[in-house]
Amino acid sequence: MTRSLFDETPTPYLAPERIAPGAVLLRGFALDLAGALLQAAEQVIAAAPLRHLVTPGGRSMSVGMTNCGALGWVSDRSGYRYSASDPQSGQPWPPMPDCFREVALRAAAQAGFERFNPDACLVNGYAPGARLSLHQDKDECDLTAPIVSVSLGLPAIFLFGTTTRSEPAARYRLLHGDVAVWGGPSRLAYHGVAPLADGDHVRLGRRRINLTFRRAR
Repeated sequence: MTRSLFDETPTPYLAPERIAPGAVLLRGFALDLAGALLQAAEQVIAAAPLRHLVTPGGRSMSVGMTNCGALGWVSDRSGYRYSASDPQSGQPWPPMPDCFREVALRAAAQAGFERFNPDACLVNGYAPGARLSLHQDKDECDLTAPIVSVSLGLPAIFLFGTTTRSEPAARYRLLHGDVAVWGGPSRLAYHGVAPLADGDHVRLGRRRINLTFRRAR
C-alpha cells in the first residue's frame, strides 16, 4: 500500500521492511501519534532550544539539535558524550514526553526488541540542505539496546551501511511517520542523512524533525 507524500492518515499495519540483520523500517508506524509527537517536540524545543553543536574537530553541524530525557547527547571541542544537564542552561534536559516513550517502545517491540527502555532522546531539526554524515552511534554504555528513529515532516534520504565505513551505504526515502529501528548485528552500522531537499510539508513547512531514542546508560 502506498501513501501520498504528506498523508497523515493512519495506515493498516505493514510488515517491517528488513534492510539489514537486526534493522527494519516501519513505514507509517508513527502516523497515529504524529500530531502529539509534533506538539511535544515543539514543547521540548521551547524549553531547550535547538543549537548547532560543534564537533571535536571544530566543525559546526548543519543539523540543529537538542535533547529530552534523563540524558542528552552533546558535542564540543572536548568530545562526544552524554550529559544529564543542558550545557547552555545548566538545567536538566526536559523530561521525555509520554508520547515519545510510547512510540519508541512500540516500535522497538515491533522490530523484536521488547525490552527497550530509552533514557535519552535526541531531537534533530533539519532545514533544506542540512545533512548528517555517516557515523556510528557508539557513545552509549549499553550497546545491546537498539536505536529507534522517528521521521516527521519533510522526506529525507536515510543512508544505512554496515559496520565497516568503507562499504557503500544503501539509500532509503523516509516519509512523515516512518520509523527506523536497528540493533543486534547492525547496532553499530554506519548511517546518516543526505542533504535535505527543499519542500513544504503540510504540518512543518520547510522543516524535518527527527526523534532518535537510545539507551545511554
